[in-house]
Amino acid sequence: MNDKAVPEARGVPVRRPAGRTVAVWDLPLRIWHWALAASVLVAWFTPTVYDSLHRIVGYTVIALLGFRLVWGFWGSRYSRFRMIGVRLRAAPFYIWNLRRGITGRYIGLNPAGTLMLVALLLSLTVSAITGALSITVTFFGVWWIEDTHAFASDAVIVLVVLHVAGVVLMGTLQRENLIRAMITGRKRIRHH
Repeated sequence: MNDKAVPEARGVPVRRPAGRTVAVWDLPLRIWHWALAASVLVAWFTPTVYDSLHRIVGYTVIALLGFRLVWGFWGSRYSRFRMIGVRLRAAPFYIWNLRRGITGRYIGLNPAGTLMLVALLLSLTVSAITGALSITVTFFGVWWIEDTHAFASDAVIVLVVLHVAGVVLMGTLQRENLIRAMITGRKRIRHH
């Protein structure tokens, strides 16, 4: 008997769906995610070579961060920030348990994903604000603004690499295509 079959009272197996999907990431959040990813990628490769383009994507990142702040309070259920505190407190224990492959099952962000969201939003905010300040008359050429911008921008790239590695790891451990979930907005719900 295959694992998708469930014995009925009369002993005849009945096929059960492999798993249904549920809507998790709404369209505005998915557009925001991919627009931010593209903006960060373009920003990383354009400083000092294509300064105008670098500024445009920097301002785009600021606008996207503003949208995410608003959407974190008024967006759909899994877009809201309401569980951030709880998930951040759970993050160290959650990450510790990943050593043994214990992932739990979360519809929205798991505690490690929540920690990554906060770290990325904070470092992107610092990078974007210091980048915008560095082209003003008051702060142009000020060393600590430039250094902070460079450090925050490098931190963003390190976090992006960790984020992608985390998505691959969790997708592998949970046998779920999380990239497809961020494209379609739907995640699979497993039957146990």
